[in-house]
Amino acid sequence: MGNALHLDLDNSWPVEAVPIPTSDATAWGPQLRFSAPTKLIEKFYREIGGNLPPFLLYGSGDFHHLTALWARRITQPFVLVSFDNHPDWDIRPPKWACGGWMNRALELSHVRKVSVWGCGNFECWWPHQIFGNRRAERAGKLEVHPWADDHPPKDRQRRGAILRENWRTHFEEFARGLTGANVYVTIDLDCLRAEDAVTNWENGRFTIVDLVWALEILRQHCRIAAGDICGAFSSPVYARWKQRFAAEWDRPKLTPSSAAKIQRINFATLEKLWPYIIS
Repeated sequence: MGNALHLDLDNSWPVEAVPIPTSDATAWGPQLRFSAPTKLIEKFYREIGGNLPPFLLYGSGDFHHLTALWARRITQPFVLVSFDNHPDWDIRPPKWACGGWMNRALELSHVRKVSVWGCGNFECWWPHQIFGNRRAERAGKLEVHPWADDHPPKDRQRRGAILRENWRTHFEEFARGLTGANVYVTIDLDCLRAEDAVTNWENGRFTIVDLVWALEILRQHCRIAAGDICGAFSSPVYARWKQRFAAEWDRPKLTPSSAAKIQRINFATLEKLWPYIIS
């Protein structure tokens, strides 16, 4: 299996085009998408999730909660660094869902800290932030770094807020504080601009050059022990009606591009980012 694998949950990455081995998990996809009961999550981990290599390419951002499972496999203390357009810190049920998986990662005893960079949606700001894990943020266990360029000056004083003009300075300072640490890096492609990634969610503001720079900075200061990339677009298929209802209620109404355009854009991005995850 080596140190990298494409775990195919939803056909978001065509097998014939992916440059690493593929494991077919499409039978699990509809059951796990967006949210899943704890018993099902644990069954999936016992049967598949616990035997995977350290670096993974997997499906839509609808499955990002699975990163909290991948993180279980690291036995040494580490810092989880996420590049995402969403903080994924919602404390409301369900327990296992793509919008609240940071809380599952924070439950792991070997996670020193979680740091999320590039949040561009509304969840980090009043009043929506009341549903986020502010307790972990106040304790310094969870950091969120939302873009504040479009917010009034007072909002730019928010803890962790970043601007296009200064985010690299803040990130480099963060990386220096990780010197010698083990790091798990997860990239949800929705953190990127629309011209760089086609996803199931709103797009963020990072460029590919931004992410390559950030990964290089991390490698200068710490060890990327494991990581993943998710977030490519796939047509949603669900196993349960409640799961479908919640997902469709929460998801923005987007008009997908043609399949050929989606593949062209996302693969061009994957080719540029993947070497910096596993090298």
